[in-house]
Amino acid sequence: MGVDRVLLDWEQVVSYFYKLEKSSPSIRVEEIGKTVEGRPFIAAIISSPENIKNLPKYLEIQRRLADPRITTPEEAEKLFPQAKAVVLITCSIHASEVASTHTAVKFAYKLLTDTSPKFEAIRQNTIVVLMPSINPDGVDIVTRWYRKTLNTPYEGTNPPELWHHYVGHDNNRDWYTFSQPETRNVITAYNKWLPEVLYDVHQQGEKDSRIFVPPWLDPIEPNIDPIIAQGMNMLGLSVANDLTAEGKLGVAVHAAYDFWSPARHYQAFHGGMRILTESASAHLATPVTLKFEELNTHPLGYNAQQRSWNYLQPWPGGTWHLSDIIDYQMAAFESVLHNVTIHRDDMVRNYYKVGQHQVEHTSPYAWIVPAQQRDPGAARHLLETLAFGKVEIERAANGDHIIKMQQPYSGWAKALLEKQDYPDLRMYPGGPPQRPYDTTAETLPLLFGVDVKAVSDLPSAPLAKETFPFDAPAPAAFSASDTDTWKTVTHLWKAQGQVWRNEKTGDFAPNDKGEGWKKISSPRIALYRSYLPAMDEGWTAAG
Repeated sequence: MGVDRVLLDWEQVVSYFYKLEKSSPSIRVEEIGKTVEGRPFIAAIISSPENIKNLPKYLEIQRRLADPRITTPEEAEKLFPQAKAVVLITCSIHASEVASTHTAVKFAYKLLTDTSPKFEAIRQNTIVVLMPSINPDGVDIVTRWYRKTLNTPYEGTNPPELWHHYVGHDNNRDWYTFSQPETRNVITAYNKWLPEVLYDVHQQGEKDSRIFVPPWLDPIEPNIDPIIAQGMNMLGLSVANDLTAEGKLGVAVHAAYDFWSPARHYQAFHGGMRILTESASAHLATPVTLKFEELNTHPLGYNAQQRSWNYLQPWPGGTWHLSDIIDYQMAAFESVLHNVTIHRDDMVRNYYKVGQHQVEHTSPYAWIVPAQQRDPGAARHLLETLAFGKVEIERAANGDHIIKMQQPYSGWAKALLEKQDYPDLRMYPGGPPQRPYDTTAETLPLLFGVDVKAVSDLPSAPLAKETFPFDAPAPAAFSASDTDTWKTVTHLWKAQGQVWRNEKTGDFAPNDKGEGWKKISSPRIALYRSYLPAMDEGWTAAG
């Protein structure tokens, strides 16, 4: 792994993991689903042979510790010594960040074969769920382009096509609407394993630090439990310490990235610490040579040419290879798992405590999504989105949808339903505002155009548990103001059905309704794709 100017394709990665499964009792490979283009989406579960044999037992322990409503503190005390800390590692969500897929291959072998006491303890005390890429289509797009352009002026450039089918590269902002099958695959696995830690492996610009690890910059989203935030601080600094002790230069902490946007932080609202590393990039698999004076002096929170408390050993410049990125990531993978192993007891206890804090929420007491909405399809989509994220929803007798806060993931619901209030952070007192790292609000009712209200109490009338997706009878006519109508009409055309439209109201129907209705044909729509594709192009295609 890491040979200059060589990249893996997805079939090589998948076949290698299945070969590992055949050769070792410590690994099980699961196909979670398919990608947009039909490639297998896999996860490798790695632990001791005994743990692998008893995975259903540990899944049940995770489920019970995640929900204090079904597990008393006395019962939890009996489960803590039995529990294994679950760590989910996700690689190459951005397809041009190629190194972590290679690191996953190399680290899986090491995790299975290293017989040192450190790795024996990791296998015994943790269950590692390793996803070698959560963007397999992008892996092949980039690898195909890289192989095609070797020994040309375009070697090492990003491909002149979308990094991910439909939506460009930014599936990294899909962790709260789950619009893509790849995201849904990851969340399905996450909701199954309910890990204490998710390690998200990324790359950053070639001229920045050699690697970033938390702590994060301010602000931290207020609905994230302080135990989670402190745990990320502790784990991130432990990784930075281990990297430094191993002689790795250019390690930055508390820099560049805040912890505000729910679009990237599903894990932290679901009991898990999100550890992020951002490694400096090469030109894909082609080395890059940099002088010290070429390094960035203005990343958020540090200067890559200057020693500071959060960047203690600047990288002096030189040639940076794919193998260097893999070396740093191998050290970080090992450090994360080693430190989780050391703190296993605290990890599982704090995991339970976070759930206790969530079910104690009383302000607001609940959220109500009224049954009557201007756009019923958008309201349905909002509710189904929350339900996919493990939010429990009930229905009142009048059809209103009720989301009580006394549940394990109430902080997630609150973060998405309330109007986010980004803090007024200044460079210095009275000075200009600090530049936010990312978007400052993901308020679903505003994004979807759905009426939602917070309440301090509820009537004592009984509520029924909601089931998703909704089962609803097909209407005779489809309202033009209902988001779902447009999908229904498109499906009718694709099935060679007829579509009629009311010339006054704009509503649709599958047959002639008489006066004022006109039969319409499917429009022909073209999408222009330029030589410099933008993310907007991808979202347009997805829409």
